[in-house]
Amino acid sequence: MAINRISLVHPTGNPNSRNAAIALAEANLLYEVITTVAYNPNYKLSQLIQYLPSPVKLLLNQELERRLWVIPSNAVMMPHLWKELLRICLVKSGLSVKLGLGRQGPIDWVYASLDRHVATYHLDHLDAIYAYEDGAAYTFQAAKQKGIRCFYELPIAFHRTSRQIQQEEANRFPELASSLQGVHEPLWKLERKEQEVALADHIFVASSMTRQSLLDAGINSERISVIPYGAPVDYFRPQPKIDKQFRALFVGRVGPRKGVHYLLEAWKNLGLSNAELKLIGINEFPKGWLEAYQNYIHYLPSVPHSSLAQHYCDASLLVFPSLVEGFGLVILEAMACGIPVITTPNAAGPDIITDGVEGFIIPIRDSAAIQEKLEWCYDHPEETMAMGLAARQKAEQSTWLTYRHKLASKIRELLPIV
Repeated sequence: MAINRISLVHPTGNPNSRNAAIALAEANLLYEVITTVAYNPNYKLSQLIQYLPSPVKLLLNQELERRLWVIPSNAVMMPHLWKELLRICLVKSGLSVKLGLGRQGPIDWVYASLDRHVATYHLDHLDAIYAYEDGAAYTFQAAKQKGIRCFYELPIAFHRTSRQIQQEEANRFPELASSLQGVHEPLWKLERKEQEVALADHIFVASSMTRQSLLDAGINSERISVIPYGAPVDYFRPQPKIDKQFRALFVGRVGPRKGVHYLLEAWKNLGLSNAELKLIGINEFPKGWLEAYQNYIHYLPSVPHSSLAQHYCDASLLVFPSLVEGFGLVILEAMACGIPVITTPNAAGPDIITDGVEGFIIPIRDSAAIQEKLEWCYDHPEETMAMGLAARQKAEQSTWLTYRHKLASKIRELLPIV
């Protein structure tokens, strides 16, 4: 019997794409991983970095940690570096903003360039290609001409739903409109997203919310599979809390799409004693907006991912009130560390937690609901700790291993027998 060969393409890499690659490799289906910057700590580069001055070593380790790719030896890693390295240099130097390229730099250029490259050079002798939103249009066009199956992963709600929610928010808060990226995406990019979904033979999503956004766009349910992402229970574990202070934590991009302004309003209204609200992530609010709350919050723009577990464990709970998401991986990270979560249906809350057991599911745009649940947790510390224990137990049932088994099984089902 012949062996199916699948290549996976992701321009930057993240936990879900890395685990998808491992799933394919474990099923003996993976041929190539095609990306930009790929870091393997077992290679000599990791050893050479240790000889650099400490500040440089720290910066490099933080960046490379985000580019970690370790796949079995029976697959090929194909990195295409220079355009992504150029983007990183522009972002880290501050030139990206000065040149009008935005905080993320020319990310669309990187995605489109890799997409074209894969379409031209990486489709020979394949049975299927597995690609991601914004990086699949050229690849899928070429793959269709060669009779190659096109598997597509949509990690966030389809753009029509996302754009609608963000436009509604911009109408509610005109002063925050500049920070709502979905409102400002160009027509060519929206058409590209539509094209990718139309060309995909099958679409993988991680939440019922993302699935519904596709159904609302007229996509047949038979073309969609919901496979929730996994909890990193091996390296995110409960640890002793450093103090007895009540501490609410938010992790992610600190901006209006994540509903942070509703959290800030709720926290300010509460006025709790011996309590702290900690926000960790890039500030995406308009310049000067978040600073108005500096007396109410502890803000960290960035921390190494390796140290994030301690921040979860030092918190009483995670608050993740996102307006539109696909799947909030931070929810499972927090649960793996043994703390409960306050989140919304649009962040995959119902796919992960049972309301009132491992946390609370609240409506989007509801600062009063956030305030109510925060106050309940503050007034019921023992019950909150019990919810955290339940959260860890739930995380242990929702691992990346479970995700990989489900993904590999579904892909085998979709592939023709050869």
